[in-house]
Amino acid sequence: MQLEMFSVQEISLARPLKYQLLKWVGNKQRFAHEIIGHFPPSFGRYFEPFLGTGAVLATLGLPSSFGSDLSKPLIEIWQALSSSPDVLKTWYRERWQKVAEGDKVKRYEAVKESYNSNPNGADLLFLCRCCYGGVVRFRREDGYMSTPCGVHDPISPASFDARVDEWHERVRDSTFACMDYREAMRLTEPGDLVYCDPPYLHSQAILYRAQDFSLADLFDAISECKSRGVFVVLSIDGTKKSGKDSCILPIPQGLFVREIFVNCGRSMLKRFQMNGRSLERECVADRLLLTY
Repeated sequence: MQLEMFSVQEISLARPLKYQLLKWVGNKQRFAHEIIGHFPPSFGRYFEPFLGTGAVLATLGLPSSFGSDLSKPLIEIWQALSSSPDVLKTWYRERWQKVAEGDKVKRYEAVKESYNSNPNGADLLFLCRCCYGGVVRFRREDGYMSTPCGVHDPISPASFDARVDEWHERVRDSTFACMDYREAMRLTEPGDLVYCDPPYLHSQAILYRAQDFSLADLFDAISECKSRGVFVVLSIDGTKKSGKDSCILPIPQGLFVREIFVNCGRSMLKRFQMNGRSLERECVADRLLLTY
């Protein structure tokens, strides 16, 4: 497999987003336009079956994009953003006001208890903005969200409203659905493009309630798409320790045509795990694998 390093000349004309909507470790917003720069020059419908924070989908901003995820509360956020942005603003404002009026940690824990008793998009929206470092962790056995409150105060409702307005303009003509990635990828047609950003095996097993994710199953789904003429781009573990150590993955021979590394800077997950210790040796790079 040929290794290519990202160059400035390959950056797409896609407009970077000014604000971050969902604060979530692994967010691709800072280099979404770089990833898009490696997309085919033309393609049909755009699919993102591991939606997460949706940074690539929103940066691309194409009408009729299809975003999906297995997390029902997460999809509730995206559906509200697309069709009822004022509802999203109200969800955030109501919880922000409760936290602002009392002990931040105690009020945060109350929102977390509400979410864990009945998982829903309104609580998850606030938790991911207020939790420590955006490290959204779920217990395997029951999906319990366990991340403690962050050290910084959550952004004001006015600031959040501005983010909702910007993101709504990008995704209002997109469709969002709660479904397994394999089901979403089966909806594609020849010439469509799928961007996959699954949990990373070397660092994200506890995040997003993704402990049962199988990379081998994803490779099978990508192979099936490729056989039908669907373009696939996969973001997956790249390098650790200041870019010196490559993550070894069981990548099927011949499935991907190109391999590209995109510098991600220092690991936010490591920042959480190392409790403030130096991250000088913790720079990482994402690996992009392309079927074309």
